[in-house]
Amino acid sequence: MAGNRAIYDKAMNAGHSAAWDQQWDKAIAAYGRAVQEFPEDPDAHRSLGLALLQARRLEEALKVYTRAHQLAPDDPIPLEKSADVLERMGRLREAAQQYIKVADIYIAQRDLDKAIGNWERATHLTPGLIQIHVKLATAYERTGERKKAIREYLTLAFNFQRVNDAAKAEQSVQRALRLDPDNAQALNTLQALQSGTLLNQPPTEKVEAAPERQDGFDATMLEQTERRVGEADPRGPLGEAEEIALNELASFVFESGNLDEGSVFTIQAIELHRQRETEAAIEAYQAAQAARFRHPGVDLNLGSLLLTAGKPRDAMEHFNKVLAEPKIAAGAFHGLGQVFMALKEPRKASRNLVETLRLVDLSLAINNEEREQLNAVYNDLQVSIPNGDERQLVAMNARFFSLLTGADWKQRVAETRRQLEETTRTEGASGMVEQLAEGGEDLTEAIANVDRYLRQGYLTLAMDEAHYAIEIAPTYLPTHMRIAQILLAEKRLQESTDKFRLVAETYMIRGQTDRAANILNEVLQVAPMDLAVRSTLIELLRKEERWDAVLEQYIDLADAYYQLTDFDKARETYEETRRLAERLGAPNEQIIHILHRIADIDVSRLDLRQALRTYEQIRSMAPEDERTRKALMDLNYRLNNRAEAIRELDMLMRLYAQQRRPDLIVQVLEEQVALYPDEMALRSRLAAFYAHVGRRQEAVAQLDTLGELQLDAGMHKEAAQTIRQIIALNPPGIEDYQRLLSQLGG
Repeated sequence: MAGNRAIYDKAMNAGHSAAWDQQWDKAIAAYGRAVQEFPEDPDAHRSLGLALLQARRLEEALKVYTRAHQLAPDDPIPLEKSADVLERMGRLREAAQQYIKVADIYIAQRDLDKAIGNWERATHLTPGLIQIHVKLATAYERTGERKKAIREYLTLAFNFQRVNDAAKAEQSVQRALRLDPDNAQALNTLQALQSGTLLNQPPTEKVEAAPERQDGFDATMLEQTERRVGEADPRGPLGEAEEIALNELASFVFESGNLDEGSVFTIQAIELHRQRETEAAIEAYQAAQAARFRHPGVDLNLGSLLLTAGKPRDAMEHFNKVLAEPKIAAGAFHGLGQVFMALKEPRKASRNLVETLRLVDLSLAINNEEREQLNAVYNDLQVSIPNGDERQLVAMNARFFSLLTGADWKQRVAETRRQLEETTRTEGASGMVEQLAEGGEDLTEAIANVDRYLRQGYLTLAMDEAHYAIEIAPTYLPTHMRIAQILLAEKRLQESTDKFRLVAETYMIRGQTDRAANILNEVLQVAPMDLAVRSTLIELLRKEERWDAVLEQYIDLADAYYQLTDFDKARETYEETRRLAERLGAPNEQIIHILHRIADIDVSRLDLRQALRTYEQIRSMAPEDERTRKALMDLNYRLNNRAEAIRELDMLMRLYAQQRRPDLIVQVLEEQVALYPDEMALRSRLAAFYAHVGRRQEAVAQLDTLGELQLDAGMHKEAAQTIRQIIALNPPGIEDYQRLLSQLGG
């Protein structure tokens, strides 16, 4: 049913207006209203998807773009945007496949340039896509881009060699040489192939993200939301703050037009500062302050110069005065970090350097939601600083100092923070300090490479990179964890388990019991029958007095013994678990689960009387537990306690009747009759139920069998009563039943 076009147009225009103003929540609400009005409209879905993407609501954006593609399968934009979303979510393999599908659409539209762009994106995200490299090489040849075509053919040679197809590898190089017979890289590659030398992968060009496109408003608006990190002052935040302070001081003095003594000293200080005359500049700034010249830039610059002059305590006072000045606060915190490094107070240095990183990263954030996410990362890092030992903090501060210098320090801050986010997800907040302290940028990059190769399934490359990381920092345990994960991915279960256990034991020795427990739990996810690992975890949890977790592990340990058919050990462990559960006041459901297991073991060992006692205990705790009632029926029959068995059956049928489940009543009766066909009480109850629900023929059949059993047992009076019940149902051949009743004297 069509919606209201006027409401739709109004909502779309409101969405476009909000998008222009980068008010993404308002845009989402407006576009959502348009989608409600016309649920099959692809334009509204595209616009809503873009607003969700810009608001960083990636899961929702992916769903909306997927729906937009379903509505307009020949439109490449929704599919292209869903690939972009998948890439941002780290689902690189899926993103690459989406880009390939987008390229197919562009090929169908005879737009080769856009198809090439999407193929490039796919190969950038997932190396080793041989068919796509073939298409790229051919496309580059057609468009006259020989250098790119040669690079693709050499990439193909590298990939063919990896899959042991030397003939195709050489053919690929020959295709490159056809384009440029004198190409040195191609000639060297051919020589390496012919000598059996392993090839290196040709360097790839940087692939830019696909340009933003959106109906309804100019895509250039979106570019303003993208982060642009250019070259920064190589001295880091403090150097950048110095430049800001110098410029603002000069503007303040000359715009005020007041050339009093303080202003004159300030102008002198600025010139001396720019000429790197440190001592003279310090004296001039101090003279300006003595002449009552006040400006935050003076304190910032004085702090920096005093730090350079080897007077960190004097510098501290000036940095502290300008921590609340937004433009130069990052520089002031950077300065304080260096002050405390010089004073050999690593914990205070760490706190100030983390604040420097926070302010730098926040200055690059796009919106409030991203700022909240960044704050969360740095809050976690600040919380973990007190847990780091002094050696770790000194190493971490050296890492920060290196990170915050160089022309690209702003970019590296963002990259490091992304890696810290990943570390937090996998190893907790304390893992951040450990990673920052252990190996510097080389370690961080190596770990990032391991994680990327693991996601892409390149296990050999992941293992090589992990070994390189160990060379950098042999005692950095998360690297050893990743080796265990790689071994697991290679299905080398025992080696993986041994490695995990070794890492956990090392964490225990270091007193990091939470991380040890997490690792042992991870091992048990893949090797639940490893009793040694589970026993180690139980002992660890006992020491921590985490009794609820101990109880869960005891249950799992007993279950493992049970599955291994070690019934004696399983029962012993279940009994110990039951006593612990009762002592802890565990919920009845948990104790009942344990008792059921104990009873099952007793039945398996044919200790039926003990099993009966246990089930009776369960019945007293949970009278409506039908599993228990059925077990008691069976046990009583097996122990020849027929009256008790029937009593349990009647209680169970009463329970089903209260639940209004006649299907369960007939089911249990039929099951019991099948198990005990000569049990007259069962057939009597089943016949009565059949008669009650109008199934006369089946009722007669049960009564007929019941009568025969009674006659065989010499129970003529009871048999006569049964025949009367049959006659009352008016079955076919009623005369035969009447004759039989007459013979019985009825």
